[in-house]
Amino acid sequence: MTDEPSGPSAPLAQTPSATPQWERETIEKLLFATLREQQAARRWRLFSRLLWIALFAAVVWLIYVGEATTTTTSSPHTAVIDIKGEIADGAEASAEYVVGSLKTAFEDSGAQAVVLLINSPGGSPVQAGIINDEIHRLKALHDKKVYAVVEETCASAAYYIASAADEIYVDKASMVGSIGVLMDGFGFTGLMEKLGIERRLLTAGANKGMLDPFSPQDETQRAYIQTMLSEIHAQFIAVVKKGRGERLKETPDTFSGLVWNGQQAVQLGLADGLGNLDFVAREVVKAEDIVDYTHRENVGLRLAKRFGASIGEGMFHAARAAGVQLR
Repeated sequence: MTDEPSGPSAPLAQTPSATPQWERETIEKLLFATLREQQAARRWRLFSRLLWIALFAAVVWLIYVGEATTTTTSSPHTAVIDIKGEIADGAEASAEYVVGSLKTAFEDSGAQAVVLLINSPGGSPVQAGIINDEIHRLKALHDKKVYAVVEETCASAAYYIASAADEIYVDKASMVGSIGVLMDGFGFTGLMEKLGIERRLLTAGANKGMLDPFSPQDETQRAYIQTMLSEIHAQFIAVVKKGRGERLKETPDTFSGLVWNGQQAVQLGLADGLGNLDFVAREVVKAEDIVDYTHRENVGLRLAKRFGASIGEGMFHAARAAGVQLR
C-alpha cells in the first residue's frame, strides 16, 4: 500500500468557484457593454429609418400643398404674373411656367385684366415667342386686356413678351428696348499658337465643327450664322411692329439694339405711359385688389429633385426593415 502525498505540498483541485473575482467582473462588464452597443445601434437604425420616412412625407406634403394652392377667386381683381430674371427653359420665367400662370389668370372670372410685371434682361427668343403667341391667343379667347408693367429692366426677349400687351407702363428710369439678337463666344487660336498647342478636331460633316473656339473662324460659316441671326432679328421686329402698331415712332436706332430709359421709351412709342403696378390696377384696370398668379417652382419638387436619389435609397431600406418586399 502506497502512501498518498499529503500536507502543504499536495496540489489543490481547481473548481469553477476558484475563478478569481476580477475575471468574472471583467467578463460581465464586457458582455453588458456589448449589449448596450447593440441596443444603441438598433435604436439609431430605427431612428434613421423613421427620419427618412418623415422627410419623404414632408416632401410629399410640400408638393401637395404647392399644387393645391393655385389661386382662384371670383371677386373682381387685377391678376398679376411676375416675369423676372432670365427667360429660359427651366427658369422661373420659362414659357412653361409663364404660360401656365397666364391660363390660370385668364380662366378666373374675377380677373378683370392681366398684368405682366416685368424685370428681365431677356433670354431665349424661342421661350419669348411661345409666351407672346399664347398671350395673343388667350386675349382673343377670353376677351381680357393684358398690361405690361416694367420695373428696372425690360430688354430683348422681355420686350418681345411685353409687345404682346395692350399697353406698356414703365418707370421713368426703367431700361427698355435692346431689340436685337446676339450670339457670342471666344477664339483661342492665337493663344494656342503662342503656347504651341495643336488642335485635333475630327468631324463627319463639313460644318459640324462650326464656331469651334479652338479652330480659325471660317468666313462662309460666319456669314451663315449672321444670316440666321438677321432672320431672327426680322422676326423680332415684326412682332414689335404688330404689337405697337401706329404708336411706334420708328427711327434708325429703334431696332439697333439700343436701350432707352422709361421716359425716352414713352416718347419713342415703345411704352404708353409712366406707372407702377398699383397705379395700373387702380387707375387703368379699375380693380385695386391684386392677386398673384405667378407659377413658382414648388419647394417640394425642388427638394425631390435635389434629394430624390437619397430619399429613394432611404425609403428602400426603411421598407425592407419593415418587411416590405419590393419585387
